[in-house]
Amino acid sequence: MATRKGRMETMTNHGSGWIRMEWIVPSRGLIGFRTEFLTQTRGTGIAHSIFEGHEPWFGELRTRNNGSLVADRSGVVTPFAMINLQERGVLFVEPTTEVYEGMIVGENSRADDMDVNITKEKKLTNMRAASSDTTENLVPPRKLSLEQSLEFCRDDECIEVTPQTVRIRKVILEAQVRGRMRGRAKG
Repeated sequence: MATRKGRMETMTNHGSGWIRMEWIVPSRGLIGFRTEFLTQTRGTGIAHSIFEGHEPWFGELRTRNNGSLVADRSGVVTPFAMINLQERGVLFVEPTTEVYEGMIVGENSRADDMDVNITKEKKLTNMRAASSDTTENLVPPRKLSLEQSLEFCRDDECIEVTPQTVRIRKVILEAQVRGRMRGRAKG
């Protein structure tokens, strides 16, 4: 909770294996916390929150350390492209999903954003190699809920919510325009 700008008010150990902690945390610090909390407590923790009052601004929250994998063109996601991108990070989309330029399709394993071609198709030839018939394992994509998407989202990203899906995208969709904006910000 400290990384979410929370401060502990009380901690009580009842001796029964359960510990009760009371924290004062900004509401924005609780976005995405439930999933992390349940993971850390292996589903045995109980969280409850009530409005305490208004407090002064505690400062920026530390966001994720990893960048985004951003689709660089519109099209349909192919398994061939996904297999090649798996080593770059965690993917959020499935094969045959329609994507568009600027849509975030995964989380990069490095700190910076990376534009990727997730619609790349395998080149077909008449020649068959013995190694080409082996099947590669495709890691299932990570499905983000609305709350997880809100926590994942950075300042230059936004979330699209439809009745069928929750998608994350860049505010500026075109890669060239985003690149120019990054250049201005550094200079």
